[in-house]
Amino acid sequence: MVSSTKHRILDAAEELFAEQGFSATSLRHITTRAAVNLAAVNYHFGTKHALVAAVFARRLIPMNRDRLQRLDRLIAAHAPHDPPLDALIEAFIAPALELSRDAAQGGARFIKLLGRSYTEPSAQLQEQIREMYSEVIDRFRPVFAQVLPDLPSDELYWRLHFLVGVLAYCMSGADMMRLIASCRVHDPLDTEMLTRRLSAFVTAGMRAAPPITDASRFPETAHG
Repeated sequence: MVSSTKHRILDAAEELFAEQGFSATSLRHITTRAAVNLAAVNYHFGTKHALVAAVFARRLIPMNRDRLQRLDRLIAAHAPHDPPLDALIEAFIAPALELSRDAAQGGARFIKLLGRSYTEPSAQLQEQIREMYSEVIDRFRPVFAQVLPDLPSDELYWRLHFLVGVLAYCMSGADMMRLIASCRVHDPLDTEMLTRRLSAFVTAGMRAAPPITDASRFPETAHG
């Protein structure tokens, strides 16, 4: 169980990093917001870099654990056959959408924090975040490859890349979705409906025929 002091430090750090950014937020700012002394931060985290990583890990690790549990249940339910593509996509996207809209877990604040990780890139932080995602990637990618056996590996890479991109957009929140959709998005906070719509959209994209490359469009002739 996380101690109340450690929890307060994590809450304060998450709030301040999201509001001010990583560079502009000092440990003194965090200790003031959390009403703790610097020794408490040093005791629980050691360094500011370790504290930043812990803030991300607190949200990302449970989310990714949920993804892996859903994947295990999905595979078991359909064995010895491959799981349906739409269900596989839902297992990947649903935990992320639920986190982004979970007010009790500071979903909107954490999404803002994720944005900070891109606007204030840090090689060390990005490597730490990649490590948090590594098991999910290693487990999901081969299942996608099995479910889409006719899709070349490089094309699968791009489609998974696009899946993450559109998921990140949907995680950005209702305000962004309404802005881009010119206020025509109805109830973007309905996570279950959003998950189904996004799954259907991505499923169609995953199943689409690969684009024609220049090489295949202009094959060499017997004499050319």
